[in-house]
Amino acid sequence: MSTYARQAARNVALPTSLDEAVAALAATPTAVPVAGGTDLMAAVNSGLLRPAGLVGLGRISEIRGWQYADGAALLGAGLTHARMGRPDFAALIPALAAAARAAGPPQIRNAGTLGGNIAGAAPTGDSLPVLAALEASVLVAGPDGNRELPVSHLLTGMDPLRPGEVLAYVRVPLLHAPQTFLKATGRTGPGRAIASVAVVLDPARRGVRCAVGAVAPVPLRPLEAERWVAGLIDWDGERTLAPEALTAFGEYAAAACIPDPLPAADGPLRLDGAGGPPPAAPELPPAAVQLRRTVAALARRALGRALA
Repeated sequence: MSTYARQAARNVALPTSLDEAVAALAATPTAVPVAGGTDLMAAVNSGLLRPAGLVGLGRISEIRGWQYADGAALLGAGLTHARMGRPDFAALIPALAAAARAAGPPQIRNAGTLGGNIAGAAPTGDSLPVLAALEASVLVAGPDGNRELPVSHLLTGMDPLRPGEVLAYVRVPLLHAPQTFLKATGRTGPGRAIASVAVVLDPARRGVRCAVGAVAPVPLRPLEAERWVAGLIDWDGERTLAPEALTAFGEYAAAACIPDPLPAADGPLRLDGAGGPPPAAPELPPAAVQLRRTVAALARRALGRALA
């Protein structure tokens, strides 16, 4: 065992309640909370992270289930991907269950947690575009009390976790409407996403919500594409769209998330004042073109399945 491993072993707290976890983090502000450890321990083992201590959250039973509150599901941050992938949870939030089932091989799904996916904020986190499309929020417990903030604020760094705080719950509105999650990987079977798309229908507001993951540091919402396609849907009828409209939506969403390069500055003026030749229009690199096609296909299929 390395010197660091022996030192870290002496600085591990194993609280059994949220209050104990907050107290442990307050006592050692540089300690890091850990649940499944699928990402954190990989960083520790590779030498990328050297926390002063660890606060294990695996014994806190109150954050390993879910409950109903004011038309929403209050999901414990300790819910594992394997648990969210089961049929009873899939009946509650289908897109999140689909993302959980796609999170990786069984050993990752059995250990990895919803809270870890959010706190780690990896661009390829499968649950993140689903939470963005559902417009979920997180409940944070800390030494100064509890607070709630949109999950998008946490992911973008607009309102990060403060010293001593721990992510406790995720509040997800229950829309009782079709929702889908699809992702593309670089190989057959479970793997990290090259791109992922979540689509959620909101019949009460006659809206479509779409979030694209893995193509940027945080999930992206193509808001104009959402509004455009929502205006084409007959919300009081069969809610079907022509294949051409689905294709157009996919391309619209993909172009919004992977835009064309900005044009170059104007060319230098010639001595006669007529100006130089117009600059050549920049083009997307081939890899970005292929990624845009992938996102377009995922968005088209995801919306088609939600409407079906």
